[in-house]
Amino acid sequence: MKIFPITYPLIPSGQIYKFTTDMLIDYEVRFARKANNPFYVTIVFGVLNEEYDGEEYSLTNKGEVYSVMATIVEIIKIYLSEHPNIKVFEFAGEPTENEDSNFPVKRLNLYKRYLPQLFDYSWEQKLHGNRMTITKK
Repeated sequence: MKIFPITYPLIPSGQIYKFTTDMLIDYEVRFARKANNPFYVTIVFGVLNEEYDGEEYSLTNKGEVYSVMATIVEIIKIYLSEHPNIKVFEFAGEPTENEDSNFPVKRLNLYKRYLPQLFDYSWEQKLHGNRMTITKK
């Protein structure tokens, strides 16, 4: 699967990575540490292009979803290698247009398919509504 060229943070310990797809869709992947627990990181990613009205969770439908996900996986691997002491990762599956906002399924199912590429048996996965936490055992 194609991995798009990644724009790294200016310093290796940085929190924001970016990439642009072949269809010129700009994405950002952010890692935010919890104020009360620096070993707990929330992963947020989405579209930056103005044509999507600033809605970072827009569906672009450009046929690049697998390469986008492969690139996000690569970015998370890079982040993991730069921050080996992180104990908890969290991400949310925001609802698509026709989904119940309390339990979106499409995006969560897509994201969950990629977790084995990132986290082995030494990590535990738990689903809480539309949020997934992955905790180091």
